[in-house]
Amino acid sequence: MSAQGTPNMAGRTAGTSQGTTATPKGAWTVTFLLFLFMVVNFADKIVVGLAGVPIMTDLKLQPEQFGLLGSSFFFLFSISAIVVGFIVNKVATRYVLLTLAVIWALAQFPMVGTVSFTTLLICRIVLGAGEGPAFSVAAHAIYKWFPDEKRTLPTAILSQGSAFGVILAVPALNWVIVNHSWHYAFGALGVVGLIWVCAWLALGVEGPLEDTQALAVNEPKIPYLQLLTSRTFLGCVIATFGAYWALSLGLTWFTPFIVKGLGFSQSQAGFISILPWVFGATIVILTGWISQVMMARGYTTRISRGVLGSVPLIIGGLILAMMPHVAGAGLQIALLVVGSGLCGAIYVVCPPMLGEFTPASQRGAVIAIYGALYTLSGIIAPMVMGTVIQRAGSMLDGYMTGFTINAVVMIGSGVIGLLLLWPNTEKARLTRGAAPTASLKRAVSPT
Repeated sequence: MSAQGTPNMAGRTAGTSQGTTATPKGAWTVTFLLFLFMVVNFADKIVVGLAGVPIMTDLKLQPEQFGLLGSSFFFLFSISAIVVGFIVNKVATRYVLLTLAVIWALAQFPMVGTVSFTTLLICRIVLGAGEGPAFSVAAHAIYKWFPDEKRTLPTAILSQGSAFGVILAVPALNWVIVNHSWHYAFGALGVVGLIWVCAWLALGVEGPLEDTQALAVNEPKIPYLQLLTSRTFLGCVIATFGAYWALSLGLTWFTPFIVKGLGFSQSQAGFISILPWVFGATIVILTGWISQVMMARGYTTRISRGVLGSVPLIIGGLILAMMPHVAGAGLQIALLVVGSGLCGAIYVVCPPMLGEFTPASQRGAVIAIYGALYTLSGIIAPMVMGTVIQRAGSMLDGYMTGFTINAVVMIGSGVIGLLLLWPNTEKARLTRGAAPTASLKRAVSPT
């Protein structure tokens, strides 16, 4: 328990390895391409929520049906994430990423014409299957370019793709929706997806720091049961589950809340809808930078990753819980923006924490399973909100009840994460008794 001590005593240990590995040339080019990969990923996610009111109007959907539509994206999300996670233990991430991006693009084009609710539902399920493995595969790809002590910042940049996907896409897509049709917004995303595919074909390269197939032969393995029941893995899943509850509500229900709950127009909602993502982007980059500085100064990853990621989640939940108790649309929006935006910190720190104690040849599967489990909240949260709204006395009361539920989930998951996230001691516990061979040192990166 010594890591709970003060920063100048037990809170400090060697935060980096003795011989820091140089970052290969081309690492930041690939990082930028994968950042754009996540930009497209989240633009694809946000479009249904952004066009929520026109879609509900055109297809005559009730709130529960629209909640189902939002949740449908996640029906195969977790399953595909796990399957592809094991695939990238054997197959180069370059080809896996390419395949995923092609699926995204092709899944958008059926919505360009007249569609039924069933067609829209099926296309969202297919898109979710293609996007489920996206972040875990991209993180696994980046970690082949950066040593452990340098991974937090590129992970933050990768996570920023979600924020910028919304910040860049919302004004453009909303203009298409307002001036043309929500159908064409989907078509535009399909074209953008194909453009990224061409860029990746030209510039995408596999990282040189790790040969996954060679590591699979040479490095010791840790049984998956041990990895998946370790307290840090469970803490990451539970903490990020709460954060993703907020994110999935933002993707599906934020714009309808602005329009139907608070009475803003669709044009106004397009601008307001980017505010949580602008704030969240700031939190993500700030967290990545602070974490890397703390590690350079010798703080344990328990402090510089575990505590740093969990505490903002708790604070964000407390802020969100205040929404029903304040008056005025402006203040309610501000609380929603800040409360949900603070969740971004946990996305930055969890993949590097898992990478600390997971052998490189097993890391793709472990990060994918982590992603598959925490994104299950994406199935639950939109449907819960839709049900609550439909059964509430008024639409605004329904939204406030839904956001209160979100606050409770965030606080609870943040507290559990704070108790469980001990990556610096996890490595020693999982590898206890193993011979300190050179291959083991390569497989489990030092903190």
